[in-house]
Amino acid sequence: MIFRRTFIGGAAAAAMSAPSILRAHTQEPFVLADEFQPREVRVREQHAPGQILVFPRNFFLYYVFDTERAIRYGVGVGKAGLAFNGSAIIERKAEWPSWRPTNDMIRRNPDRYAQFADGVPGGPNNPLGARALYLYREGRDTYYRIHGTTEPWSIGQSVSNGCIRMLNEHVIQLYEQVPVGTPVTVL
Repeated sequence: MIFRRTFIGGAAAAAMSAPSILRAHTQEPFVLADEFQPREVRVREQHAPGQILVFPRNFFLYYVFDTERAIRYGVGVGKAGLAFNGSAIIERKAEWPSWRPTNDMIRRNPDRYAQFADGVPGGPNNPLGARALYLYREGRDTYYRIHGTTEPWSIGQSVSNGCIRMLNEHVIQLYEQVPVGTPVTVL
């Protein structure tokens, strides 16, 4: 699949302007690299509108809104051996979702995750960020999500426990565009 970049002007460009985010625990602003800023791109292969394609090796998520057009977002993805791949359906969406590390996360890194075994309520300090899109396969929760992040510097890296991370502003945009039932393919 080959994508060509096109630029958006006017109100659409303003909605996707470069966010400056304060890093957690510092006053230093974070500015996302230009290559990971959202932009409209042309899709050379035809895809059904309304689907999400994720290319983890390139750190991009594409929301296809027309047969040959998509919005491309920069993402953070799972570490080697932890990343989701294949097809899923968004069967649940949540604003400011609560979070609990999976049992596997706690087992792999108890020093970091055991303290959160009872869960973390939704809000600005929650690791899932502002929005979460829950990925299901054959009606079962995969425990993988497309979600916001409190670690914006992780965009463009393989650092998560498998989920697909986006800047909070970007996941809010995506959340508003995609309904429950949206197909997601991670290649």
